[in-house]
Amino acid sequence: MPRDTLTRQIHHLLDEVLLLGSMVEQATLSAVDILRQRDLKAAATLYENDQLINDKRFAIENAILILIATQQPMAHDLRLLAATLEIITELERMGDYAKGIAKVTLQLKDADINIPNRDLERMASQAVNMLHRGLSAFVNEDPNEASAIAGEDAVVDDLYNHIYHHLVETMIANPATIDQYNQVMWVAHNLERMADRVTNICERTVFIATGDMLEMDTTDDEESDGE
Repeated sequence: MPRDTLTRQIHHLLDEVLLLGSMVEQATLSAVDILRQRDLKAAATLYENDQLINDKRFAIENAILILIATQQPMAHDLRLLAATLEIITELERMGDYAKGIAKVTLQLKDADINIPNRDLERMASQAVNMLHRGLSAFVNEDPNEASAIAGEDAVVDDLYNHIYHHLVETMIANPATIDQYNQVMWVAHNLERMADRVTNICERTVFIATGDMLEMDTTDDEESDGE
């Protein structure tokens, strides 16, 4: 394959990654809005539509593997394609978090509890904003912007801690609501994990641009991911 043709193929793949990212962004914002409205029908639809995100991820993965196998890219192109495989996996997991929020809505139904919707919406907005800019930094191979975005994870962590302490206090005051508020806790947890995965994308962006793999996130709670 001539170099210009390979370049076009890679650019097409990156466009598909941006499309996948857009699907995840919309699913996340919709999931939190659906929870606020307690819209069970919309929650069920979002839950089922997670398969569209999965399908898009697998299509991109298949295209990348074919490109690697048939064209044997070297150096920078190989780093880019290998990193993209990791990034689409991160995006799929973010889609799972949105699906998990929809599941919480279905489980809560019309439970009479006070959900901190405004704080959850702030978390979602910050995480989605980080993701949108993080993918732009990835496509533009901008390690400085990627590093700056990774640093914003602390904002999401602070919001999560605020929600966590508020919910714990609420459960202590009214033990009968523990099960319901634990579900709300998972919503906040999923949004916090989404921001962590944006940090992973930023790490890959630095790797593509410089060849150095730097750890920007020291948290280690992969085993506690929830859907």
